[in-house]
Amino acid sequence: MKCCIYTESLVIMSEGDVWSAEVVAAVRKFALQNALEYNGQGQVGSVLGRLLSERPELRGEAKRLMGIVSQEVESANAMALDEGVDAVRSELERSAPDALEREKHRKIEGLKELPGDTSSVVLRFAPNPNGPLTLGHSRGVVINSEYAKMHDGKVVLRFDDTDTRVKPPIPAAYHWIEDEYEWLAGRPADIIVRASDRMPVYLEFASKLLAEGHCYVCRCSAEEFRTYRESKEDCPCRSKDISENLSDWDSMNDGSYGEGDAVVRVRTEMTLPNPALRDWPALRIQHSPHPIVGDRYRVWPLLDFQSAIEDYEQRVTHIVRGKDLMDSTRKQTLLYEHLGWTYPQTLYWGRVKVHEFGGFSTSSMRASIEAGERGGWDDLRLPTIQSLRRRGFDAQALRDFWIELGVTQKDISVSMQTIESMNSSAIDAKTERRSFVANPVCLEIEGIEGTIVEPAKHPDGEISGARKWTLSNSVYIQESDFGNVKLRLKEFADISISESHASVDSIDRSDERPIVQWLPENLGREAVLHIPEGEDVLAIEGLIENYELRVGNVYQLERVGFAVLEELAEDGIVKLVWLHS
Repeated sequence: MKCCIYTESLVIMSEGDVWSAEVVAAVRKFALQNALEYNGQGQVGSVLGRLLSERPELRGEAKRLMGIVSQEVESANAMALDEGVDAVRSELERSAPDALEREKHRKIEGLKELPGDTSSVVLRFAPNPNGPLTLGHSRGVVINSEYAKMHDGKVVLRFDDTDTRVKPPIPAAYHWIEDEYEWLAGRPADIIVRASDRMPVYLEFASKLLAEGHCYVCRCSAEEFRTYRESKEDCPCRSKDISENLSDWDSMNDGSYGEGDAVVRVRTEMTLPNPALRDWPALRIQHSPHPIVGDRYRVWPLLDFQSAIEDYEQRVTHIVRGKDLMDSTRKQTLLYEHLGWTYPQTLYWGRVKVHEFGGFSTSSMRASIEAGERGGWDDLRLPTIQSLRRRGFDAQALRDFWIELGVTQKDISVSMQTIESMNSSAIDAKTERRSFVANPVCLEIEGIEGTIVEPAKHPDGEISGARKWTLSNSVYIQESDFGNVKLRLKEFADISISESHASVDSIDRSDERPIVQWLPENLGREAVLHIPEGEDVLAIEGLIENYELRVGNVYQLERVGFAVLEELAEDGIVKLVWLHS
């Protein structure tokens, strides 16, 4: 933080302005509040707006206030980035606890209150590490992490990695998901659990349930049991005594039985109205080696069993998940009754279909990558978090989207445009402008050599400063604009074109001629803009303004859209990746 000199009644800022301690405290409060809400990316304009809304008597001092507001925003953002948003929250709790009410209100608007006891909230997010997180997964991260923030609770990141055959884990995916979780939530998960490391626990509980008669080993084929289930009849294995079940259990674990020879079933009732609940399978034999723990185990739990046990072990109080898993809740509740446990409070959300990505699943994406149809998990055409981050999406936009959508069981269909609009709101104020001319054509203009043009880095002044262009007598315009006789070069001049030459008609805008993007000849650098379009990735060749370009930065290409600068070789072509318009 910049140096400040405090007295009882006033504060002298380093820029020379004098403000009362009350004003300084108000500015600091809103700066910290903004940094907390936007994970260290608070904005001067937003903070100033909140200040003037609370203190309308200061509106006449708006310009002079910019100094102290900028200073405090910089300091608050630095605290969030260097020490974490929890440090910002702690500072607000100490100095201005009323400012935290906005955060709570903002989140509760989209998120209904958790049911039951919320004194010690523990939630969980449980992906299968058979690939990175997707746009669909981001809902689980955001909703659970936001509820945890609202209640000063914890989130367990649990890797459900006990399927070694159908959805085998990818070793690298564990790290991918941890990193993606932190990016989406704004902080790491509180507890990380890998189910494959917990196998002794699940096997011990299975032995206990078999010994107590709550489970049994079924030797029926899948087809045979289906017949019994549909007819509401007991399968013959149901009548075995405990010693016989335990003997079969030993045979499952020592390799005497092969895959498909036996499963452990949770004893319910074969007459239950819902067929899915009738003596549901809990553990099965899998001889496929696990990429982390190898071939140490022959019997692996199915998800409903493993998840139920782990939720109890981690003291999960609330489960928030899709309504397609209601049967899982019912199965697990029956298991909890056998064990004398109380099932967590549960909320459900409906399906959200994003038009542009309706047909993708992690398994199908993995297959397309392995077949060479996609370039990798960050392919621009995929709905993975890797892809969205590569394109420049802001985590705050995804958080805002899911919080606003809330937890409702209604099925919803949306377009990416909705998310893109939120992303634009999140990044516009901090994104510098650059000129990009697709399919450029050179145009000579008489009498402009040496002229200086200074387009703003940001049109609304959110980012101070300008790009300085010193003109020669040649400029580039887009080929599609070349057919017009009269054009306005944006922020410079009205021109008239005759063949490949042009003349300046007016510096000021004189009529309604089209405004076009352009570049001075000496500032144009070869570039390719990659745009996902259905099953294709279009490569748009052109020139980008060669002014303070940095790899990884998002730029708004004026009159084109937002894009990320992905590659910037010293003398090579600039590679840009499309974000959105």
